[in-house]
Amino acid sequence: MPRSESGRVVIEVNPLTKQRLYASLALSGSTLKDWFSTLAEEYCATDRSKSLFAKEALISPPTLSVKTNYRKQNKYSVVSMFSGCGGMDLGFQGGFEIFDKLYPKLPFEITWANDLNEAACRTYRKNLGEHIHCGDVWSLIPKLPKKTDILIGGFPCQDISINGKGAGVSGARSGLYRAMVAAVGKLKPKVFVAENVRALLMESRRDSLQQVVRDFSELGYTLSVQLYKAVDYGVPQIRERVFIVGVPNGRPKFIPPIPERGREVWMTSEEAIGDLINLEEDPAINHVWSRANVSPEQGNRRISGHKPAHTIRAECHGNIQFHYKLPRRLSMREAARIQTFPDNFIFDSKLRETERQVGNAVPPVLAWHIANAVHWNLELDNCDSGKKERF
Repeated sequence: MPRSESGRVVIEVNPLTKQRLYASLALSGSTLKDWFSTLAEEYCATDRSKSLFAKEALISPPTLSVKTNYRKQNKYSVVSMFSGCGGMDLGFQGGFEIFDKLYPKLPFEITWANDLNEAACRTYRKNLGEHIHCGDVWSLIPKLPKKTDILIGGFPCQDISINGKGAGVSGARSGLYRAMVAAVGKLKPKVFVAENVRALLMESRRDSLQQVVRDFSELGYTLSVQLYKAVDYGVPQIRERVFIVGVPNGRPKFIPPIPERGREVWMTSEEAIGDLINLEEDPAINHVWSRANVSPEQGNRRISGHKPAHTIRAECHGNIQFHYKLPRRLSMREAARIQTFPDNFIFDSKLRETERQVGNAVPPVLAWHIANAVHWNLELDNCDSGKKERF
């Protein structure tokens, strides 16, 4: 380990090991530098003879007295497409609390966003800012910023979903992914993130997936195409989504975030919404629910209080699930909780439009984990040869 009078230490860190350590520290808001410095001071103070890098020290980093925001160093601009009410954008921004857990602010600034739905745009403005542009995406591509560091978006999935007509990316809706391709080609971001339904990985959708991969790859990007189970990342819901993450060829490959929970500790519906069970209906906080009757079609499931909820869906007409204990469907506040929207995120719309916004959204907590992994991919790229961390 080289030594200098400046106090700077340079060590070789395997990129994957580094990211795993960063991930374990992320939710505390501390840096690897903070952790190392504190551990070094404790080591010197106790005059211990064993290695500073003993296995038990790595497994149990000390509790830091100062919660430093370790993301003050580099700031990255983000363009968001097909933003909806802003679930993925909130996750990339960070700085929100849900289930008594803080998801720290990330070094990403959303500079431009877009959606076609007026109600979703109202909700976005109410909670995230005025930078959303409401309208047809193709008409707005010429108005994109001249450059951005990151481009994100959940392109429409109706033609890909197992509940859709099976038109794939040739369909009018899901074919809008080409707008993301056009934006990536124009802005040449350092990373892009595209989200879609798990059906994109089905054998019957192979041609669609191959087309999407081919179109993004031809722009000079190396892709990570992976299915994520939201429940593994602290979302109380059996929801699976595909994330396609692209980095320019030759840059450090994207390393997916490490799951936070296993099946034995998945968050249950009762853990997520149990404290709302005696709350009176309150439109001001979106605690309202559908009175749709039971039908022989979809939407008749009752969630279990002892398990994660089923996937929260966007369709209306009574497809919202029933409460695990009460004789009614889930309220929009409860559905938003299950999607991991914080309670201070208020949907600026009536019941049906709120159902659509909540169901279409990327769970902010899942998005935060993806965003955190994107951050460390960028930091790896900024390090010397992608392998060294300088203190």
